Amino acid sequence: MIYVYILECRDGTLYTGWTNDLGKRLKAHNAGTGAGAKYTRGRRPVKLVYTEILPDRSRALTREAQIKRLSKAKKLALLQTGP
Repeated sequence: MIYVYILECRDGTLYTGWTNDLGKRLKAHNAGTGAGAKYTRGRRPVKLVYTEILPDRSRALTREAQIKRLSKAKKLALLQTGP
């Protein structure tokens, strides 16, 4: 299983990514190590606010790109309503 996720950063911004190990990835984002995204390093702590499970990497990358193109208002609406 592959996950597409949205994190809420300390400054209120949203970060979208994908992973096959959600727990490990969340720890990496909050640790601020090289394994976490550069974007989230200065915005820790981050909290997981949304996930979708997808069957394969290809679909996850497509879905991640779709979500990243949404406005913040539409992302917030997605958090409330789900996929």
